[in-house]
Amino acid sequence: MTAVETPTTSAAARPSVGRAFTALLWRDVFVTGREFVPFLLQVVLQPVFLLFVFGKVLVELGFTSSAYADVLLPGVVSLAAFLTALQNTAFPLVIDFSFTKEIEDRLLAPLPTALVAVEKVVFATLRALVAAAVMFPIGLWVLGSLPVTWSDVPVLVFFLVLGSLVGAAIGMTLGTFVKPNRINVVFAVVLTPLLFTGSTQFPWPALDQLRWFQVVCALNPLTYVSEALRAEMAPEVPHLSLTVCALALTGFLAVFGVLSLVGFRRRALD
Repeated sequence: MTAVETPTTSAAARPSVGRAFTALLWRDVFVTGREFVPFLLQVVLQPVFLLFVFGKVLVELGFTSSAYADVLLPGVVSLAAFLTALQNTAFPLVIDFSFTKEIEDRLLAPLPTALVAVEKVVFATLRALVAAAVMFPIGLWVLGSLPVTWSDVPVLVFFLVLGSLVGAAIGMTLGTFVKPNRINVVFAVVLTPLLFTGSTQFPWPALDQLRWFQVVCALNPLTYVSEALRAEMAPEVPHLSLTVCALALTGFLAVFGVLSLVGFRRRALD
């Protein structure tokens, strides 16, 4: 008598979607663990020097007051998280789709194409959170104090996660819609405005006298990460409300989340 495999047995033999997703994520985490020091050097050098020069050197020279460090630190932490998520999604995708073709191995995994893209976003978010976490002890070392209490942690983590997800979604949008031979030009055009219009070095409400620039900064999602962290870490400084920041970041995540999935699917099918 010939044994016939039932549909239940066949389904059980196939790896689950969750297990495949976890395996892909663990592989990326494991590779990062082996290259942890180069990763840290890559993501924290720019924020560290920004914090050291503007928050320490200029204060010691008398060009800024010591209170400016309270304005700057939340912005620098936000910058580290946001840019890490953006860069660690965009650049690997450009390489995977154009040179190494490593993305083909991932697309062969027993996962929907959309979940392969989501794994990339989740992994970039994890790297961004590590970069942000490292900035707190560095801030304590450079500035000598840290305006954070344990009660602030839940709010800080919430907005860092939300901001990192937005940064990763923007990175995936750039990495899938921009041609590989144009990515360096696009990053040069995009990163500098992101850096200087993200309210990392000044509170957004203080721009009332420069209305056009205030409007430009309002179009930058990094502004809302900086303002949310500033509201929690330096509440005495003028800032946007946490509700406004959460709604704005959720809107950016919805828009760029859809665009990134569309772009990823288009490149994957190509």
